Amino acid sequence: MKSEKPQLPLYAKATILLVGFLALVTMLYFGRGIFVPLVFAFISAIVLHPVVSFCVRRRINRAIAIVITLLLAFLVVAACGALLYSQARRFSESWPLLVDKWTGVLNQIITWASGSFAINPQKIRDWIARTQGELINTSGAALGQTLMTIGSSILSLVLFPVYVFMILFYQPLLLEFTHRIFGIHNQKRTREIVSQTKSVIQRYLVGLTIEALIVAILNTVALFILGIDYAVLLGVVGAILNLIPLVGGVVAAALPMMVAVATKPTPLYALYVMIAFYVIQFIDNNYIIPKIVASKVKINALFSIIVVIAGNALWGIPGMFLSIPVLAIVKLIFDHVEPLKPWGFLLGDTMPRLIKIKPILERIRKRKST
Repeated sequence: MKSEKPQLPLYAKATILLVGFLALVTMLYFGRGIFVPLVFAFISAIVLHPVVSFCVRRRINRAIAIVITLLLAFLVVAACGALLYSQARRFSESWPLLVDKWTGVLNQIITWASGSFAINPQKIRDWIARTQGELINTSGAALGQTLMTIGSSILSLVLFPVYVFMILFYQPLLLEFTHRIFGIHNQKRTREIVSQTKSVIQRYLVGLTIEALIVAILNTVALFILGIDYAVLLGVVGAILNLIPLVGGVVAAALPMMVAVATKPTPLYALYVMIAFYVIQFIDNNYIIPKIVASKVKINALFSIIVVIAGNALWGIPGMFLSIPVLAIVKLIFDHVEPLKPWGFLLGDTMPRLIKIKPILERIRKRKST
């Protein structure tokens, strides 16, 4: 008789999983300088892969096709970056004026509150007087320093295009490795899972990119119509923040509202901005996302918030933006692997039908009575 393999108790399995999870989180945290650009490169490679495939189908050498794709992507990013940089530079130069106007608005609010609620405004005015100079002197410099830091960080990632090139060039090798690692007996199933997952991930990420572009255009057009300063900068920043669920939409609308209050003669413009952004988010949630972004990728709000907070704690601001696409990729893999489907269901937003207990109890009583 063959001796049965001893089964580990549940607490031992849970301990092993917990230790492994903590080891993974520790490795990701301390290796964020390596993993952040690498994850960005993988996502960029997935987005750019259809363009490379199009060029290869036109009988262009694979390496040359990748170089052409990277050059086109670089030109697009450089053009957008130059436009945003000019807007951000204007915004930093106008920062002292915005601070003065916001100080006047705060003084009016304090005067109204002191008359309505009998609040002593002196301490608040003293604090405003102390911090106004600091905001004028340091915030503009801090904003410029932040932009320079971001720019230098982007420029310092000289390995990023190399990562993207290598991932796109060795894509057949990576796929074959995935097939072989699961064994020869699972080749057909593995090929099917990899093909479906790759297709859905590509559709999702390309759709997410197109959605952000459409939202940026809608935001910019709305702000231009309302005559809000720095419309391009605020529109693009709003579209990027919109990728962060729940919180991102609020912050995306709050920024142009603050600029409207500081630069317009009446606060009604802030209300107009809020209405315009609400309409754009309504169109985005009900028409753009269902039509353009892959509808199969739906993550519930609970895990969206958790993963954004965890991404910020793990990798900072880049982690916040990477968290949702990475979680979507993980969910897609879970949905296509049979043992992991319950976890994919947990991450999704499909609510199960509630079992009605009362009819079941009534049937049990009837059976007992008979």
